[in-house]
Amino acid sequence: MRAVIVGCGRVGAGLAERLARAGHEVTIVDINTQAFSRLEPDFPGQAIRADGTDEDVLRRLGTENADLFFALTEGDNRNAFAAQLASETFGVDKVVANINDPVRAEAYTMLGLATICRTRLLVDALAQHAGLDADPGASGVRPAERHHDHHAAPQAATEQG
Repeated sequence: MRAVIVGCGRVGAGLAERLARAGHEVTIVDINTQAFSRLEPDFPGQAIRADGTDEDVLRRLGTENADLFFALTEGDNRNAFAAQLASETFGVDKVVANINDPVRAEAYTMLGLATICRTRLLVDALAQHAGLDADPGASGVRPAERHHDHHAAPQAATEQG
């Protein structure tokens, strides 16, 4: 399988390493060259310094041939935009956007993007540790609930960077 990962933070680097070591073809993209220092020196994939929200960049990376696409930057809006491009423009089947704000994560899920929300994951894990039952809707990747409507977009707060 071919995977494209936007964002080489701890999660992106860790996922890239794991996928590549499992034999998948991995391309990881980040705007910051220093981010690639998180990858092992013998990382068997491709690390590209570029903007993963730029349609032309994603086209040059061959995103249309990707089986998996993960948008894992620190910016919710950037992740939603990159994931939307991968899904709608390039037709990638399995696309996930990391969305840290649970309200935004829910909105983007309703608009057709599969999301993962660190806040929900942590709340669920901590609640389970405290002896509470797991919230079935809180953990893991939330699949898209319907196809994206180009005319309806969530009102997202402005983000820095």
